[in-house]
Amino acid sequence: MEDTVRIIPLGGVGEVGKNMIAIEYANEILIADCGLAFPEDDMLGVDLLIPDITYLRQSRKPVVGYVISHGHEDHIGGLAYILREINAPVYATPLTRGLIEVKLREARLLDKTDLRTFQDGDVVHVGGFTVEPFRVTHSIPDAVGLAITCGAGTVVYTGDFKFDPTPVDARTSNYARIGQIGERGVLVLLSDCVHAETEGHTPSEQVVTDTFRRIFGRTEGRIIIATFASLIARIQQAITVAEEHGRKVAVVGRSLENNVAMATELGYLRFRPGTMVSFRELERESPENQVVIVTGSQGEPTSVLNRIANQDHRSVKLREGDTVIISATPIPGNETAVSRIINNLFRQGANVVYSAIERVHVSGHASADEQRLMLNMMKPTYAVPIHGEMRHLVRYRQIAMSVGVPEENIVIPENGAVMEFGPDGASIVERTPNNFVFVDGVSVGDVDHVVLRDRQLLSQDGMLLVVVSIDRQSGKLVAGPDLISRGFLYGAEEARITDDARALVRRAFKHDGDSPAEWSWAHRKLKHTLGQFMYERTGRRPMILPVVMEV
Repeated sequence: MEDTVRIIPLGGVGEVGKNMIAIEYANEILIADCGLAFPEDDMLGVDLLIPDITYLRQSRKPVVGYVISHGHEDHIGGLAYILREINAPVYATPLTRGLIEVKLREARLLDKTDLRTFQDGDVVHVGGFTVEPFRVTHSIPDAVGLAITCGAGTVVYTGDFKFDPTPVDARTSNYARIGQIGERGVLVLLSDCVHAETEGHTPSEQVVTDTFRRIFGRTEGRIIIATFASLIARIQQAITVAEEHGRKVAVVGRSLENNVAMATELGYLRFRPGTMVSFRELERESPENQVVIVTGSQGEPTSVLNRIANQDHRSVKLREGDTVIISATPIPGNETAVSRIINNLFRQGANVVYSAIERVHVSGHASADEQRLMLNMMKPTYAVPIHGEMRHLVRYRQIAMSVGVPEENIVIPENGAVMEFGPDGASIVERTPNNFVFVDGVSVGDVDHVVLRDRQLLSQDGMLLVVVSIDRQSGKLVAGPDLISRGFLYGAEEARITDDARALVRRAFKHDGDSPAEWSWAHRKLKHTLGQFMYERTGRRPMILPVVMEV
């Protein structure tokens, strides 16, 4: 229907991360953001999660473009994987475009991608859609919301936002533009809701600057600050306070170094000559003049901070008197990894400052009063919370109702839900497949739940490899069994149980007469016989891997 628009969250709903929204009208699809998420503790060996684009694969309608709200990983990190399959022009503000370029260059996709720039105040035509970016404040400069207009009306995608009166770059939200868009009429408001549980207003980024000043003022030794590689505003705060205290700054970590170089070139990072130096140059300074900025605030396994905490970094070694500032709040699912790093840093004698004891991080997301303000300025017919777990979505519904949005006009979606908005109201008309898509090393989507289940079993009960040779004609045991265990048995227990298991296998394959035996029969026989025996003797179920050779 020409007066109906479809909106399909492909990621970022009922979860924190991998934000991606498909907006479909007539015969075209426009994508808002394309992010990634970090794996949960039970996703063993998985590096990243990206959105499931099954809906886009199955649709015959072309994707006319990607419009990006800002440069954080959970909004741009999926591009390097998804553009390989569905390529279309990518629109972003200058800083966000620079951060995307860094990622696409590493993925060898930069020359194959049509990157285009838009800014606050522009009006851009993307296929049959009209896109108007409007500036919002967040924890990174150049963040925008997006007013997307089609024949059915205007869909506003807020991106991540808060209303910060004193942002690091001194560029506040464009209240006038937001008000103008609201006055024209908004059919659907897709709103960031991850901070909906907090009443009032989210503190300004200036609070972090004040905290940094206090810590720098009382610290005599070297200061190490861990943050996101894309958190350019936080890096600027650290540089500014370092200059106030006569300290020099070095960044360590490939992604961080690339982003800092790009942001400096574009003018989004400002510092005096001589402030930014290489780590080797910084080492020549006395400790009270050193600041090191590193990656790893979320406990990522290969990050610089993790390697420092495990005494495994080739350059940065903790010294007595060092102060480590973890300038982030753990993303849900990362709490254990971050706690482990903090404990390891303390064990090495560092003074660790983190969000539980000092305001070294503030949220970049709107609290309840700011969400009410956005609702009042946009005056949407329909409100849809996104970018949050289920508890945040439900809390946002209560907030929207408190400012007069009828309950029946508030849609609580889930990933893969196809929502339709038009003259006949709002409804979820179908649900499309939406599964975890794992990035595991260089493979994308090749690891599924069966592989993760096997990894979990291996981590819990170990494995037992049994090798036998059988006569193809008679089915009798010719050689073996040889048993090898990993993560299951050890010492005297291993020898005792292994001997008994060998005898059991020999009995199981001992029979009268000559009856041909095929590989699959022997494979099943070994798994069943040993599985039952091992559980009876140990109470554990190791993964049994039979190797059957026919002779």
